[in-house]
Order: sequence, then structure tokens, then C-alpha cells
Amino acid sequence: MTSRREFARLLAGAPFALEALGARPARAQAASAPARRGALHIGARSKLVMIGDSITDAGRARTGADAGGGPLGRGYVAMVDTLLAAVYPEQPIWIVNAGISGNTVRDLKARWTADVLEAKPDWLSVMIGTNDVWRQFDSPRRPELAVPIDEYEQTLGELLARTRPALKGLVLLTPFYLEPNRQEPMRAQMDRYGAVVRRLAATHDALFVDTQAAFDDVLAAAYTANFSRDRVHPSDAGAMVLARAFVNAIGFSWTR
Repeated sequence: MTSRREFARLLAGAPFALEALGARPARAQAASAPARRGALHIGARSKLVMIGDSITDAGRARTGADAGGGPLGRGYVAMVDTLLAAVYPEQPIWIVNAGISGNTVRDLKARWTADVLEAKPDWLSVMIGTNDVWRQFDSPRRPELAVPIDEYEQTLGELLARTRPALKGLVLLTPFYLEPNRQEPMRAQMDRYGAVVRRLAATHDALFVDTQAAFDDVLAAAYTANFSRDRVHPSDAGAMVLARAFVNAIGFSWTR
């Protein structure tokens, strides 16, 4: 008869014996199984409002707009929604596209109460600044259309200060210009406005998305026209560059 001590010794050696025979003990299987990826920073059933200009708007269907892109449009907002729905089905997020083509930060200020405060989002995403800069270059005879950098920083900062206490989270995206030459005047100016966004993100405890850096990465390997015909409005590939940068910032896992 096997003694209690001998039986305990056999049990202790059982996993090694099984492994020698080609079987894997449960403990080893559990240890080698892929670890479950962490949840997104944005909680399940959160409401995420994404506000901005035409890059955010992307032809979304809305009253008074000649567009047929559905409520989320055809750009990066819709792609973010698709990625989250497909990869994180257990963590549904309600996304609202509040982009309007042609907007500057002044326009955001005029509609902030209706489109942000009254919408009562849990999370807010803001990408604005392209038109604030662009009007400095494409409308030189109408300088009143452009938004100087000091006004841009003050206005955006005030809007964020009003809103941040009521939010669970905030995402700030830089404006961008698809021009690899950083000394080109509009690109250099866009980078200055992007630096403002970086500072505001730090001030208001926001997740920061450097969209210009995301485009710089792909422009190192491919021609600008692959991502935008006018260096501002993204193609499908350009919109995916933005969507990828956004979901990376909120904790998305590509190997989930």
C-alpha cells in the first residue's frame, strides 16, 4: 500500500510526468494562454461627442447639409466607431459626430452650449484648428477669417475649462497638414497650433493625439496624395490614419 507521504510525492511529480508524455498540465496551459487585454479608457455605455470641422464632419447627415454619409459621416469618426464595435463588442460606446465643415474655434465657441454642454457627453473629443490656420494662407485679402494663435489658445482653453469638470474624459487632437517639409510656411504654422493643443492637453488632463506625427510616419513611406488630395481633407486611408491614432490613445489593442 502506498503511504500518504509517497502519494503526496507522486502528486507533486505528476505535472512533470505528464509533460514528459507530451501532455500539458492545466497550470502550464493557463500560464501560456494569451492574457486578456485591458479595457478601453472609455467605459462601456459612455457617450462620446466628437466635435470639429470638415475632417470630423466628413459628410455626415444633418439638417441643412447636403450630405449622405449617415450620422457619423464617412471619415475617421465612423472608422473609430467601426473599430470599437468590432473589437470591443462588450464595451459599447455611443459616438456622436458634431463636426461642421469650415468651422474654426470661433464657430465652436458659438455652438458649444448646444452641441457640447447640452449634449452632456461622458467623454469629449476635439479636433479644431485647420481652418484657423488655412484662412491665413488661402484668404489673404480677408484676414478677419483667420484665427490668430493667441485667440485660438485663449478660446479653446476657455471652452475646455468650462467643460472639463463635467467630463469623465477628454481627448484633444492636433490639427495637421500633409506636407513633409516642416519649413513650408503652412506646415510650420500648423505645427505651432499643434503645440498649443499639446499644452492644453497637459493643462486639462486630456489624452493627447498628435495627428501630425501620425501622418509624418506614413508620409515617410508614401506620397501625400495617397492620404489626401489637398493635403487637408483625408482620403479613406488618411481617415484610417486618424482613426488608428485616436483608438491607440484610448487604449485600443490590435492583438485582442
